[in-house]
Amino acid sequence: MERGTTLFLKVTVILMGLPVLALCIFGLPAITKEATAAWPDYWVYPIIIAMYLSAIPFYIALYQAFKLLGYIDKNQAFSELSVKALKNIKYCGIAICILYAAAEPFFFFIADEDDAPGLIVIGLVVIFASLVIAVFAAVLQKLLKNAIDIKSENDLTI
Repeated sequence: MERGTTLFLKVTVILMGLPVLALCIFGLPAITKEATAAWPDYWVYPIIIAMYLSAIPFYIALYQAFKLLGYIDKNQAFSELSVKALKNIKYCGIAICILYAAAEPFFFFIADEDDAPGLIVIGLVVIFASLVIAVFAAVLQKLLKNAIDIKSENDLTI
């Protein structure tokens, strides 16, 4: 793979992290302030906590993707390091899915109170998107592991 392509992907990974950082610094405090005025605290705070906590595995997954692109640059794409990075991305996707699934009942309470069913859909989109990423990373991890096994088997026969 050309170095320019991986450089573009690295920049894209960094740019993916900026809106989430801005949301965590500026957006969520403003949302919390307005939401606690409209609904009971025990409905709002679990959602906000889940959003903040989901930023941790999100940034871990971005870091692992950045590392994976570095391995590709160094021609180490077919290594155990790449398999480990994909495994970590899979676990991060599962963690985000669990956090939002745990917060989904609170989305339901707020959506029911405000008569806004779209709010539930937003939570479901995040759950299914992170689940798709986790499954995709698991498939890539398995394919990469099989390719490494075949490569090492071929190296032993020569």
